[in-house]
Amino acid sequence: MRVVVADANLAPLRAEFEAALPAGTAVVWPDVRDTGAVTAALADADVLVSGQCTAAMAAAAPRLRLVHAAGAGTEKIDTAALAPGTRVANTFHHENSMAEYAISAAILLRRGFLRQHTALREGLWDSPVYSPDAPWVDSLASATVGFVGFGHIGARCWELFRALGARGVAVTRRGDVDAAEQRLEWSGTVDDLGTLLETSDVVVVSAPLSEATTGLIGAAEVARMRPGSVLINVGRGPVVDEDALYRALRDRAIGGAALDVWYRYPASGRHGAPGNHPFEELDNVLMTPHSSGLTRETFARRAADIAANIGRLAAGEEPHNVVAVAR
Repeated sequence: MRVVVADANLAPLRAEFEAALPAGTAVVWPDVRDTGAVTAALADADVLVSGQCTAAMAAAAPRLRLVHAAGAGTEKIDTAALAPGTRVANTFHHENSMAEYAISAAILLRRGFLRQHTALREGLWDSPVYSPDAPWVDSLASATVGFVGFGHIGARCWELFRALGARGVAVTRRGDVDAAEQRLEWSGTVDDLGTLLETSDVVVVSAPLSEATTGLIGAAEVARMRPGSVLINVGRGPVVDEDALYRALRDRAIGGAALDVWYRYPASGRHGAPGNHPFEELDNVLMTPHSSGLTRETFARRAADIAANIGRLAAGEEPHNVVAVAR
């Protein structure tokens, strides 16, 4: 069994990953920045571990039996170009880290810690104890948290928010969330989105991006949010209209936002503005570079999943989490 790993996120876990593979497995780690090196390594590969497999890569890999993404996304894997029978699989395990992000961002913004941090660096004690005009803030125990999307990410976020005493509501495209089972106040479809926005103090967006969800929260929806509410987007940037969100934050029509997913990404390298508006100039925005799920624990568990699937493949068993089979 020959495995090509073309995902830089797994490099720090190389020893653990290789130790978990079946005996006799040969592993190649080409420089992921060198397309030629990756393509050349695929000539006799049985497994490609990567979130990307172009038609050219597939053509260079006649023996390929499994393409395994080290994450949920498989949209950059050209399944149609793969040899018939090739499996495409993915793995998750980012929900715990993303839930940590959501709850910490909600506390940071809702309690005014970003504002207080900036003020105290200049010697100003921005607290009602020292500044009578400073606002009193609320804990999550008094909050209603609205979930736009309630898959494994939303559900895990809700477990943490619920542990702190928050109330929860949720909307999904299919409307198939059992509110009683999940201990939510109510659940509904996207037709109930306006009601969710009007009644939520924290809005957690984890819906995937599709034609139906692009701009799901537009100008009309943002206008229905509560004045002090906080929006946390860990789904995809364009689910929330950029122009409407920026204006609401700039004009303080809402309390703040934590944005981990964006409208523009660097074409290469690590530099580039994340949007078309200067979000960085706003003091009510927490900006992070799509890193909410990026912890060592996330990738350690993903590496274990991938190694287990390679073991299944070597044993003639069907891999888990197969999302597509080339025809």
